Amino acid sequence: MSARLPPLNPLHVFVCAARHCSFTRAAEELSVSQSAVSRQVAVLEHFLGLRLFLRERPGLRLTPDGVQYLAEVGPAFQAIVDATDRLTQTSEREPLRLQVYQTFMAKWLMRRLPEFQALHPEVQIRINSSVVPVDFTRHRVDAAIQLGNGDWPGTQVTLLFGDSFEPVCSPKLLETGPPIERPLDLLRYPVLHSHYRRRDWDHWFASLGLVIPKEEQPTIFPSSLLTYQAAVDGLGIAMGQPTMLKTELDNRSLVCPYPHSVKRDLAYYFVIPEAMGNRRRLRNFRNWLVKEAGKDR
Repeated sequence: MSARLPPLNPLHVFVCAARHCSFTRAAEELSVSQSAVSRQVAVLEHFLGLRLFLRERPGLRLTPDGVQYLAEVGPAFQAIVDATDRLTQTSEREPLRLQVYQTFMAKWLMRRLPEFQALHPEVQIRINSSVVPVDFTRHRVDAAIQLGNGDWPGTQVTLLFGDSFEPVCSPKLLETGPPIERPLDLLRYPVLHSHYRRRDWDHWFASLGLVIPKEEQPTIFPSSLLTYQAAVDGLGIAMGQPTMLKTELDNRSLVCPYPHSVKRDLAYYFVIPEAMGNRRRLRNFRNWLVKEAGKDR
């Protein structure tokens, strides 16, 4: 025989009303109307086939069945509340496990983290660097920063900022090289590619109605981070993300040799499992991220 369980929300309302012996005070505690409390109690009474309260003037009184039921289910309901509190408090003390791209971590997130840790010293962040799309059913992470279209089923997503790119290089490279007066002049210099963003050069030229000649032996680095460092070191011209390279562009270790930027249809998002949306540490981290990201829009 299957267990016959009462509906939990009416049971919760009953315990609260019985503890106060008042629908009015129960409504105040639960932030609902008095009529809503009365309806929920009626649902439970209908389920049990018993009266639990006597509505009398000037107040409310438990029936003998109500007294017995409260004595037995009240502690059980409180045990559920206590167990839930212990579980959520334990999870809040665990490190916040974040999956993020290496370039995003090194060029955008890392220099900002001390501010978050100063605001929330109780939150320890453990970072996993990966380019693999996050899968919360397989990866032991609480949240991820992902580049995409915002469509990840079973998750809550928060937009951080869009993605754009433009040519960047060391100013020293331009001092000794040929002048750049038109887009194709960029190809008179060594062209640097990132393995994970190999089409950026093609897309940049296409946005100007041009086709880049196919390279016989392209210079490809295994990450955008290394590609950007190669550009800083004067090895050639790369397609760089201004948001990731703000420090280098501000201190002029990198410059834009031809002022044309391309905005992609993709963007960076903060992604968490749908079931974890109410976790306090995730809310705090998300709100802080959004505030920081707003500075770069």
